[in-house]
Amino acid sequence: MPPRSSPRKPATASRRLERENTNDDIYERIYVAILEHRLHPGTKLGEEKLAEIFGVSRARVREVLARLAHEQIVELYPQRGAFVAKPSTEQALDVFEARRLIEPAVLRRLIETLTPEKVARLRQHQELELDARRRDDKRAVVRLSGEFHTLAAELAGNSALARTMRELSTLTCLIIVLYDAPTASSCRADEHSEIVEAIARRDSARAEKLMLEHLDHIEQSLRLDANAEDVDLEAVFRED
Repeated sequence: MPPRSSPRKPATASRRLERENTNDDIYERIYVAILEHRLHPGTKLGEEKLAEIFGVSRARVREVLARLAHEQIVELYPQRGAFVAKPSTEQALDVFEARRLIEPAVLRRLIETLTPEKVARLRQHQELELDARRRDDKRAVVRLSGEFHTLAAELAGNSALARTMRELSTLTCLIIVLYDAPTASSCRADEHSEIVEAIARRDSARAEKLMLEHLDHIEQSLRLDANAEDVDLEAVFRED
């Protein structure tokens, strides 16, 4: 006679799925707040305050912060807590060096696997970015500018590259805030448009050249000193 299946398993699986979905939602809200420059480098992410804001336990918040720390977006300090990462000058240079190595490879793979649907996705994203600039929606401009690079990596079809690109793009957003680079000039829409057109023409050499010039332009716009400011966490997430 086969053993009875425990009636608790479906409930346990359901609770696990609910917890993962909740964690993903909290993760995404913190991630987007960083991407949109509402949470600045060095901001303290108090577990108790975040648990109150999101209506979850501190343990749940701790899991999300550990995930963000694994991606180097958050820094954890014993006895002090969690803080939005504050990349040093050396780390900033490392990020741009990594991007100069990775993004040409992303473009090559994307062009090798290019389809009309992928070109349409890139152009649709570019229209969203241009619309945000026309509306002077600075938060959307910052987020969409960073997401452009992540989208290209996702469309290239390599999950490891896409994951790495997401982390590097987020760190770049932190670096732009930390070193007070003006986003409007450091990540210009026309540069993205030129890259998209080169991709659409399957001109790998031009796309790579434009991307490297784009990354150089962002790096050259950086300033080397800035201070973190106090941020009201409740106000940040009330704006979502």
